[in-house]
Amino acid sequence: MATRVVMPEMGEGVIEGTVARWLKREGEQIEEFEPILEIETDKVTTEATAEVSGTILKIYVEEGETVPVGTLLAYIGEEGDVAPETGDDAGAEREEELVTVEEAEAEPAQAHRESSPGDRHNGGAAARDEELPFADWASPVVRRIAEEHGVDLSQVEGTGRGGRTTKKDILAYLEHREAREEAAPAPAAPRPMLSPAARPAVKEPRQPVPAPVPGEVVPLTGMRRIIAEHMVRSKQTSPHVTTVFEVDFQAVTAHRRAHKEQYARDGARLTFTPYIVAAVAQALKEHPMVNSTWSDEGIVLKRDINIGMATALEDGLIVPVIKNADHYNLLGLARQVNDLAERARNNRLKPEEVQGGTFSITNHGVSGSLFATPIINQPQCGILGIGKIEKRVKVIDDAIAIRPLAYVSFTFDHRILDGALADYFVGTFKEIIEGWE
Repeated sequence: MATRVVMPEMGEGVIEGTVARWLKREGEQIEEFEPILEIETDKVTTEATAEVSGTILKIYVEEGETVPVGTLLAYIGEEGDVAPETGDDAGAEREEELVTVEEAEAEPAQAHRESSPGDRHNGGAAARDEELPFADWASPVVRRIAEEHGVDLSQVEGTGRGGRTTKKDILAYLEHREAREEAAPAPAAPRPMLSPAARPAVKEPRQPVPAPVPGEVVPLTGMRRIIAEHMVRSKQTSPHVTTVFEVDFQAVTAHRRAHKEQYARDGARLTFTPYIVAAVAQALKEHPMVNSTWSDEGIVLKRDINIGMATALEDGLIVPVIKNADHYNLLGLARQVNDLAERARNNRLKPEEVQGGTFSITNHGVSGSLFATPIINQPQCGILGIGKIEKRVKVIDDAIAIRPLAYVSFTFDHRILDGALADYFVGTFKEIIEGWE
């Protein structure tokens, strides 16, 4: 008996997902729990695994297409099993507010009609119901991209179910538009909009290449767009101020050296990050104003201490969150750090694991950086940056010593904190690290 593969529920409030990449193709064998595809939401990219072993009989949703939770994506079965040719009547569940063309046709009061394959296209643009706004035929991700680039969605051919405009469609349209603008000479006056019939055919978006050729346009990934949006919004929202301290990691280095093997036997790799998280959690408890967010009604102090740790990926950055970080001892934090970092790099995080942070840290020193001014992860109050921990000469009690030192930068929202309170917070962090026992 064939088994259905559906778009899973990726977290509270996540009602749809994008098929980023199929890891298996039709006709290929797959084992139980083996990754079958990558799914992208506006929060995270993760892998979905097969619930059974068998053969990929049929794939219904193409890469780049965004569909509601519960939508049929594929069938897995044994040799001889037959899957339906289309997934439209396969019983896939839909969110009630995301009405498909077939469901809308069953509601006479809404007066929506389903277009047949023969009239699905009209001059290059999908034929959609005149009474239904074009924006309703696109996901929130697609609408956001369209708004950012000033695209009229009525000009974009929708290749999804019922003419729905997918992320793949909007990216292809943007790439083609950019190519036309680069090829055309600068006009003396604004060019009139091309009629649908006159528009060139939309081509498939190019895939990013390892070594881009100078002059070409490298398509933006969903993650890169989200990072860009968050960074711009943060700089426009909060007045950023950065204070810098030099911190001596001598005590932490000695403790780590003495306990690294013991922690390894307990299944945890002991890095500097758990020490940093523990010190930040304690400093936040002593200075609760730093663990807050801004609102027009007042400053909202957070009860929980949820620390996000920026993790570099091949094509971007993600911030998994250690919930209730102050509840863990050092061993527990080491396990949390190892687990979240590993799953982040393997696209196995759940959406809720990158949400709910109240403060963030970024250990940019792992790449050799000495000093940085991080951007606040909204709507948090601040972010702590840890530079490279390296041996430097330092004068201590009128004597020259060689110590493992690092520059620690604290970027904070000046609407919430003033310089003195920010310095007290970093000073507390410094005391905890330098006095580690």
